[in-house]
Amino acid sequence: MRKEEKTAAKLLSRKGLIKAEAEKQLGKEVTETVWKEAQDRLAGILERYADLPSGARFHTYSYIFPGAAIYLALKEHTDAEKAYSIIRTASLQKASEAGEKLARIIGKPGMRPVFFGFFSFLTKHLFGKNNGFQNVFYPKKKGEYRMDILACPYHRYMNELGCGELTEIFCDNDEYTYGKLPGVAFIRTGTLGKGCDRCDFCLRYTEKQQ
Repeated sequence: MRKEEKTAAKLLSRKGLIKAEAEKQLGKEVTETVWKEAQDRLAGILERYADLPSGARFHTYSYIFPGAAIYLALKEHTDAEKAYSIIRTASLQKASEAGEKLARIIGKPGMRPVFFGFFSFLTKHLFGKNNGFQNVFYPKKKGEYRMDILACPYHRYMNELGCGELTEIFCDNDEYTYGKLPGVAFIRTGTLGKGCDRCDFCLRYTEKQQ
């Protein structure tokens, strides 16, 4: 087994939610076939993009490439609508679970400003230029964090791999992760995945937070 095949198998082993949803909608036998084909596809994608800088691999290896490989394999065994539904359902489930955990943390006294400070650091280090993004980071303002994403590896590579429609799912993940945080409003007017020229991202204190 060559290096890309081993890496593909490892990456797909982390996609249990998608596999479970596929088994729910397609059955175990079909899903096993899909998974084998997805592993082959993913190995090919990894070989194609072998020269990616290390910063971009956090997103491509963890989310973009495995999601694309599974989706394209699914489309060989079911219609496009169901294939999309499987990826979307699993992805939003994971985002919802992350949002619930984050809400419990932020709901504790004094944690909201800690979260805002950490989030500013996180976005610059995981969603910055070195990770394949082009951003506008706005000046700090008390009780608010704003950035715009002008170019995004999810949008770029999903389109290059022939499944640009998946980009919208990753954009919607933000709504499910940050949309119900206590004392925090998540404000967005558009995304690259939905045809806008940017993904705007604003977190703002609400009046209800103690």
